[in-house]
Amino acid sequence: MMTNKNRPLNCLFAARSLLLVILLISVLPACAAVGTARPPLIPQPREFAAREALSLAAGVRIAAPDGNAEYRFAAEDLKQDLEARGVRLRDSATAVHIYLLSDESNSARKLLQREGMTFDPAMQPEGYVLLTGKRKAYVIGHTGTGVFYGVQTLKQLVTAGGDGPMLTGAVIRDWPAMRWRGVHDDLSRGPVPTLAFQELQVRTFAAYKLNVYSPYFENTMQYASNPLPALPGGSISAADARTLVEYAQQYHVTIVPEQEAFGHLHKVLTWQQYAPLAEIPNGAVLTPEQPGSMQLIVQWFDELAAIYPGPFLHIGADETAELGQGQTESAVRERGQGAVYIDFLTQIHQSLAPLHRRLLFWGDVAMRSPDLVPRLPHDMVAVPWHYEPEPQGFAHWLDPYTHAGMETWVSPGVNNWSRVWPNFNLALGNIQGFVAAGQKAGSTGMLNTIWNDDGEGLFLEDWYGVLFGAAAAWQAGTSDIAQFQQDYGPVFHGDASGDIDDAQRALMAAQRALAQAGLGDGHDAYFWVDPWSAEGQKIAAKLRPAGAEVRLDAERALTLIAKARAAGTLRNTEALDAMDLGARRIDFMVFKFQAADQIAASYTRLYDGQKDRSISIHSSRDLWNMAGVNGLCEDLRDGYNYLRTRYSDVWLMENRPYWLDNVTARYDAAAQLWMERGDKLLAAREQWHEDRTLPRPESIGIPPKDAAP
Repeated sequence: MMTNKNRPLNCLFAARSLLLVILLISVLPACAAVGTARPPLIPQPREFAAREALSLAAGVRIAAPDGNAEYRFAAEDLKQDLEARGVRLRDSATAVHIYLLSDESNSARKLLQREGMTFDPAMQPEGYVLLTGKRKAYVIGHTGTGVFYGVQTLKQLVTAGGDGPMLTGAVIRDWPAMRWRGVHDDLSRGPVPTLAFQELQVRTFAAYKLNVYSPYFENTMQYASNPLPALPGGSISAADARTLVEYAQQYHVTIVPEQEAFGHLHKVLTWQQYAPLAEIPNGAVLTPEQPGSMQLIVQWFDELAAIYPGPFLHIGADETAELGQGQTESAVRERGQGAVYIDFLTQIHQSLAPLHRRLLFWGDVAMRSPDLVPRLPHDMVAVPWHYEPEPQGFAHWLDPYTHAGMETWVSPGVNNWSRVWPNFNLALGNIQGFVAAGQKAGSTGMLNTIWNDDGEGLFLEDWYGVLFGAAAAWQAGTSDIAQFQQDYGPVFHGDASGDIDDAQRALMAAQRALAQAGLGDGHDAYFWVDPWSAEGQKIAAKLRPAGAEVRLDAERALTLIAKARAAGTLRNTEALDAMDLGARRIDFMVFKFQAADQIAASYTRLYDGQKDRSISIHSSRDLWNMAGVNGLCEDLRDGYNYLRTRYSDVWLMENRPYWLDNVTARYDAAAQLWMERGDKLLAAREQWHEDRTLPRPESIGIPPKDAAP
């Protein structure tokens, strides 16, 4: 939807479109009445007017200029998408003819003049015009990139109809609000994707007009000059990286590698070879005090520059809290932490100058010394990051750099880290606000972040936040969350029923219920914690009032996903598998606390009522219900084991086997815990049969009644 900010433009365009429709009566055959509502599109275009829908039942013919590789690639991309959706490619008079044109061609000029439209300089290089007529559709761009993006919009306008596929008629002028629109993907905290999945990521990014992919490396990029830190099977080879770069170029996606060059280097600095370069022993920060630190950085980035030919390299440099605690202690005491930090960034810039790349760096540390920011080289690009919605605005993160005249990219986040399921309540608000603030402040880019702090992150769970970031960075002003929430299911999954959108809302409702209970947003800690531990008891006390509501929301999501799957053929089903897994994990997380409460209460009642025949008469039965066949301990064992299998399935859809065992070991340990407790409860049942006594609850692991807060 157009924002209030664009209402004058909307009105002007609507008036012009009305005039065009009247004028086109002489050019196009009479059309049936058409609606004015925008169809589901991600991103939503700047200017849109509806026209009559075209049936594609008789097939399509796609024409692109000969000799232009980018136009031909866009045509092939469109062809493959249409064929996958059952649209026939035919060269016949009854087929819909789709033309891909340069705005400088005679055909495009005549068409634009006839339509009373212009291709403004502001639309270059990535903008496009898309318009439909009788049995015809046109995509016009100034560059191959613009044509490619117009094709992506046209693909979204193709829907399933009762009599076959339909192309929604439209007149569109569209161009991006931000030059660089990207996703930053953590490849260093566990998951390392396969090359095939990275290619899928690139294709999908491009389909929603994202043009930057930034893989994050601490120790997971293989370097010939420094081979130790990158583990075979758990890292990205130079050969795979080059293949991905070439692949991404076709899709107009620039790969911007981030190699941490200051902090977050623990997995490098634990090697004895690099130990002298650590600020503190076995720490995470590279010390500026050793010349070997800069030598290492130069070696890394020389190799990166040879592999990734884009205009940017990302040096990271965030969260350097250890600076001043070790080798730089005296320097920080004398000059201050901010000065030592900024001087080292400046040295990195100088040392990497021969590579002729612009350097991105995280903007969290330098902004703590805003008076020193003007000392940074002004051709560096600051990437301030913040991951919460901010009702008071985001100027605090941007002002130190904009006031210094530096270019900025904003970096919101999908809020996936250490979560059972991403918290899209926070993510959507954060992305919406930060990107709009960045546009207002003149930021030229957005880098939407995915982090895997817990080592368990699944990218397939993150598409909802990734696609909203794509919409927010392309669309001008403040993006409409409600509009996106009703567009996501039809556009990404081909679900016209609304069930997938409702399932996403149900999971967001579950997260809200957890937050309202004082539990934040479904941290992984809640999934793994022993509910009978001291920490587990604190969590259980908060969760009890909200538990049923959370489970009902998660189960509603599961039902809606199943309903949508049964109703028709959906796209991107791997993401639905991940969504199903997330809903099941939320549901089971709460069930674990409920079952543990029930076991503890039931056993304690039996123990306290050993002499009360009205209670003890049921001891054998009740103990069996806790630990026997279909008992609660078996339920908890079964739940962890089933989710282990489902989690592994989804993991291997995107990642290499590396690191998976570190996660599944936790499932195994959790299942084993409840197997052991079940055995103890069955032993207690045997003891009851033998001598009519029960062991103390603490011997089974049950906390005392007065242990709960």
